[in-house]
Amino acid sequence: MKRVSQLSGSKEFEMFYCCKNQSIKLILDFNIFDLNFFKLLDCREMCSCVLDWTVICLTSALLLMSSSYSYEECKATADWLLAQTDIRPTVGIVCGSGLGGLADLLKDQVAFNYKDIPNFPQSTVHGHAGKLVFGHLKGRPCVCMQGRFHLYEGYSVQKITLPMRIFKLLGVETVMLTNAAGGLNHDFKMGDIMIIKDHLNLPGFAGINPLNGPNDERFGVRFQCMSDAYDRELQQLAMDVGQDLGYGDFLKEGVYCVLGGPTFETIAEGRMLHRLGADAVGMSTAHEVIVARHCGMRVFALSLITNQVVMDYDSEERANHEEVLQVGRQRAAQLERLVSTMVTKIVHNNYGLRD
Repeated sequence: MKRVSQLSGSKEFEMFYCCKNQSIKLILDFNIFDLNFFKLLDCREMCSCVLDWTVICLTSALLLMSSSYSYEECKATADWLLAQTDIRPTVGIVCGSGLGGLADLLKDQVAFNYKDIPNFPQSTVHGHAGKLVFGHLKGRPCVCMQGRFHLYEGYSVQKITLPMRIFKLLGVETVMLTNAAGGLNHDFKMGDIMIIKDHLNLPGFAGINPLNGPNDERFGVRFQCMSDAYDRELQQLAMDVGQDLGYGDFLKEGVYCVLGGPTFETIAEGRMLHRLGADAVGMSTAHEVIVARHCGMRVFALSLITNQVVMDYDSEERANHEEVLQVGRQRAAQLERLVSTMVTKIVHNNYGLRD
């Protein structure tokens, strides 16, 4: 038997494996999607010891089940934040690429860099400031993430959704998420704002779901219903507010599809997603929605259509991140006004809306 003992990020793991009868035993506690873990393994050595393909498959399944965050860890982070500010937020806002200006609207700000928050990941993407900002938005106590986390950054799906559990323990009752997305619907134009009514979680088809692993009933149920993931009252409120603000020409509704990234879609992938019923595609949001609903919070989400997905082999168009950020800046003021106006109309004590 051979033993490997290393550190992966902030989680320690120990791996024991042996060749006898082509069997393997794993005792581990680590973040499987932390890329540092894979750098620690000598693949040639592992392959020389593990010969049975079924054992390899079993090993992968075991690793995928090992990266959840405990209620106590989440509560420790929430308690640390609450000890630093008197603001008790009831609305949590997540800003997508180029949309961090929403946080600048908050009054009485108390801001924390992600790197200073216990157990919190760090944002590595250009256009994501990496700050958690507490404050009041038109008198309503809010907390706003200036930047989110993605699978392609090397984080596990449990880690990229950790802030949703923190939101719940901070007292948040409604989560509002924004993202930048590529348009699949041929009727959409760059700069359109899409109210998300449903999503396709393609990584989930491959078993990448933030609710994998042991379930803690203090957060939510084992089998979470997702047919009501996006709050219909909030969707209607957004349409009404948008009409009042004169946004009718560019305010749409549709289905969002999440992919793992960081590559943009191939032409074949874009065509497939369009046929599956997706109106827009991106690399975030759906996993956060799953955990927010698991924690019992209401969810509202918007996509800013920052580019049209290329679905024609004769097209000269090329998707790029700078274009995403530029369109975000151009439409930021209208999106911020839509979200801030909605916040003033949400009443939490009876989960209703103000007139």
